[in-house]
Amino acid sequence: MTHRISRRAGAFTTAFGATLLVCATVLPAAAAPTATVACTSARTGLAAKLKKDITAALANREGTVGLGLYDRSTGTTCTLNATTAFDSASTVKVTVLATLLWDAKKSNRYLTDTEDELATAMITESDNDATSTLWKQLGTAKIQGFLTAAGMTKTVPGADGYWGLTQENVTDEQKLLKLVTAKNSVLSDNARAYILKLMGQVVADQRWGTPAGAPSSVSVHVKNGWLQRSTHGWRVHSLGTFNGAGHDYMITVLTQDNSTMDYGVATIQNVAKAIHKDLVPATSGVTRYTPTDSPSEAFVAVPPQG
Repeated sequence: MTHRISRRAGAFTTAFGATLLVCATVLPAAAAPTATVACTSARTGLAAKLKKDITAALANREGTVGLGLYDRSTGTTCTLNATTAFDSASTVKVTVLATLLWDAKKSNRYLTDTEDELATAMITESDNDATSTLWKQLGTAKIQGFLTAAGMTKTVPGADGYWGLTQENVTDEQKLLKLVTAKNSVLSDNARAYILKLMGQVVADQRWGTPAGAPSSVSVHVKNGWLQRSTHGWRVHSLGTFNGAGHDYMITVLTQDNSTMDYGVATIQNVAKAIHKDLVPATSGVTRYTPTDSPSEAFVAVPPQG
């Protein structure tokens, strides 16, 4: 076992990052009113079906959930608690990579071999040492510069090097995924392809979350994260983009107040399965992705207490 893998194996007390969204459906009668899933679509009947099935997937789930879905091919959007702020945990690593590539583009240069190695470890294995190195190299000013260019106005970089405590929400994460998946003036085509390549090469035990239930006919790109702290329990997040079978869609699910890591994972995967099924109905011979039952992740850069 390599040193890098051993750092990942410490996962059960750490996190990735995520936007949040309050659980949108059935809660105990005494609970305060909660947000409801909102969907729109250019395809007749799809919005109503997604709203119904996502709501059912969240029924009786405890905790806070933030959700974003956007499918370019059908003009479909769903949101829930899209402006709620969450500790990012490791989901911020996609932003770190995007910032690195954005900054290199401004200098008209390619990544160095060292930067390529760090970026690959950061995304595919969620290596935290690599992330801390790149975070320090870039500095908060460059990270904020990218966030401004990307229109991610509600994302706040974590202070004092604690990138895992970056504040993010579903709206901004969906903005980022839209930039990664379509031509734009912020990220070059080469940069977008590089990000998607690494998100498509994430190690098997970190490919849980939004890919759950994705049909074999779509390509899957994912970055997850989780974190446990004394307030709001487990944060468990998943970012995913999916392309194929006539669809081009992205999903962000951010959660907190989970009793356990596995509970948060199950909540995300229940939602993901409903979305994939509605967007790309099963046809004869189509298999659906079943993620690992034992996800692992490394400790992220957060203070040891609190």
